[in-house]
Amino acid sequence: MSETAIKKTMIIGEAIHKYPATEKVFLKHFGSGCFTCPNSKMEDIAFGSTMHGLDPDMIVKELNEAVGTNKTSDKISNSYSRREAL
Repeated sequence: MSETAIKKTMIIGEAIHKYPATEKVFLKHFGSGCFTCPNSKMEDIAFGSTMHGLDPDMIVKELNEAVGTNKTSDKISNSYSRREAL
C-alpha cells in the first residue's frame, strides 16, 4: 500500500469504507461516535482532526501506517457495512 494512500482531504467515511484497517485509528483518536456521525460522510480528515484538537498530519501518518500494516479483510469490510446501514 502506498505511504500516501490517505490524505488530509479524504472524507472520513470514505477512508473507513475504503481502508477498514483505519477504523482502529479513528476509534482511538475520534471515539466511537465517528462511525455513526452523519458528518463523517461530509467532513475530511483535516477538519475532523482539528475539531478533536489533533494534528491532521499525525492522524494521516497513523492512518497510512494502519493501511500499510493491516490488510483489508471481508470480515472488517462487512462489519463497516452493517454499521453504515444503521
